[in-house]
Amino acid sequence: MSLLLHEAAHVATAKAVGGHPSFGFDTFRPTVYSGLDSRIEPHKQYLFSVAGLAVQNALDEAILDIPHPRGSAFERGILGGGLGTTIFYLTIGRQGSVSDIEYIARMHGMTKAQATLLFGGISAVHIVRISLDPHYANFFARPRPDGRIDFGITSGR
Repeated sequence: MSLLLHEAAHVATAKAVGGHPSFGFDTFRPTVYSGLDSRIEPHKQYLFSVAGLAVQNALDEAILDIPHPRGSAFERGILGGGLGTTIFYLTIGRQGSVSDIEYIARMHGMTKAQATLLFGGISAVHIVRISLDPHYANFFARPRPDGRIDFGITSGR
């Protein structure tokens, strides 16, 4: 669901700025294309490129801020998908030819380092918030000194 919202944000932004989004493949990876000429309209391409991660992080923030019964499997899936996608784009997905981070830097909206610090910082805060909330027990795994793995979190509360 989180990844679907990420891609929907790209499509909606492309349409909002006058692009004609389309779907295709880049090295066997499904990709959303903006339908914009980034050489003529770099700011619009920047908005398209940043939209997915921005909306995904905003969704995660809403889940962590808006009062509601917490900890459902659906909610955990959205948070896990949001964190996973952001971490992917900030690590191995950072250099791809159609990577959001690559395009953000190419359109001179932010450098790769600035985009990494922004989205990585937000995700780091989300990870800390999740780890401190007992409703999200068993969200993370950690190694034990004996080599086995403990699943879950230890709340400071």
